[in-house]
Formats: sequence, structure tokens, C-alpha cells
Amino acid sequence: MSNSSWQVFDVDSIRSEMSNKPVEYKEFLRVPTVSCGLYHLTAGSQDMQTPHDEDEMYFVLEGRAQLQVGDEVHEVKPGSILYVQAAEAHSFFEIVEDMTLLVVFPSGG
Repeated sequence: MSNSSWQVFDVDSIRSEMSNKPVEYKEFLRVPTVSCGLYHLTAGSQDMQTPHDEDEMYFVLEGRAQLQVGDEVHEVKPGSILYVQAAEAHSFFEIVEDMTLLVVFPSGG
């Protein structure tokens, strides 16, 4: 990563660095105020997340699944933008298509 005041990232390049595990997270940016990564879940895989210490945002780039946040369930698909408050239990399930999500931790993770 660069120390420059701006950077450009390419999703395909980041994906090519991933190992194709059923569930994988690849951080590509970490600065004091934000961290970003790609989260990939293959169809049928199991998301084993635990609540995070920071607020979190997801942008679904590809794939379809259900997201459970607390007691609520939401369908997510390409173009869905999701916000999950810090310490809130959440996970993706019924992953019917391979999913790739942009993940942003605004506080820097």
C-alpha cells in the first residue's frame, strides 16, 4: 500500500490475489480513518462472522443471499448497500450465488 494521499484500486486485481477459499476476506486499504476489503463467499458456504467492534458497511458487487441482523432477515443482491452497527450479530446465509462484497469499516477497523 502506498503512503500517497489518494489511491486507485481495481476489484479484479484484488480478486486475483485471493485464494478461492469458500469464505475469504482480503483487506486492500488500512489508514487511520477507514479500512476496506473484499469479502467473498461461495454459493452454499457458511458465513461464520462474529460481531465487530466497529460499524460496518457492505456493498454487494455480485451474488445473492440472505442477511440476518439480530432477529431480522433481508434479501441481498448486487447493488444492495448494507449498514451494520458495531457489536450487532449478523451473518449471510442461504448463499445461492457466489458473493463478492466491498466491506468498509469507517473507523479504520
